Amino acid sequence: MPWISVKIQAQDNTADLISDTLMALGALSAIIEDANADTLDEQPIFGEPGDPPPGIWQQNLVSALFDDDADVVKIMADLQRKTKLSNLQYSTETIEEQDWVRATQSQFDPIKITDTLWIVPTWHSAPNPDAINIVLDPGLAFGTGSHPTTHLCLAWLTQNVNPQNTVLDYGCGSGILAIAAKLLGANHVEGTDIDTQAIQASLYNAEQNHVRADFYHASQYQTREFDIVVANILSSALSVLAPALAASCKTGGKIALSGILKEQAEAVSNIYAQWFNMQAPQFMDAWVLLTGIKK
Repeated sequence: MPWISVKIQAQDNTADLISDTLMALGALSAIIEDANADTLDEQPIFGEPGDPPPGIWQQNLVSALFDDDADVVKIMADLQRKTKLSNLQYSTETIEEQDWVRATQSQFDPIKITDTLWIVPTWHSAPNPDAINIVLDPGLAFGTGSHPTTHLCLAWLTQNVNPQNTVLDYGCGSGILAIAAKLLGANHVEGTDIDTQAIQASLYNAEQNHVRADFYHASQYQTREFDIVVANILSSALSVLAPALAASCKTGGKIALSGILKEQAEAVSNIYAQWFNMQAPQFMDAWVLLTGIKK
């Protein structure tokens, strides 16, 4: 059975109202997305411990799913009547029925980071059984190895983690960087994130890979020094967190920062240069990895 997807343009002060009303009008689901996602105008929304809860994007798409026999014209008329909003812009698309599990799995093959490090979903066999194979499925938290920022961090870790190193993964997401560090030989690894789901995902993924790492909410983090600090988060967050991340790195220790677009690299690098001897940036597509050694 096919479905009808309706996408409606919404402002930050109307998106929740539209979404809730669509559900009341019989939508099977309704989600709010950043209308500028995957563009240079993408708007980060995040919070740090002690900050107000995250907000919502200024330009949104409310995406709702209906049965294929739904009267979209009537639904839109009822929506505007109930919300007292007018001239709502929308588009529709027919979504054909399919095996969603297989369709999703088909998008995720094993990912080669280096000859000795792979990311392998549970429904695949390891292409190189002799390599370090991180078992990881797509989930609720960011970080499957497919995004350039994660790839850059993983490749850097393979070259920089030594036995007995202590490693902090700030903004751990799925836990992939912390897990990789542990499998690469790090002695002690910690991961922290502002998202409770990320902590749950990290703990689960660590168990799946038979590694011991400590994961906890960022509100519980107490500054202590690590040999290696890695943070794959938004550049705006990296800028705000610079003093805290610098304080978490030992003198002579290393830092790796990603989640940074090329045009943002110089500004972020200049901030961290107060504490680190910054090294030449590494690039992948439009993304940058910044690294440095603590002064």
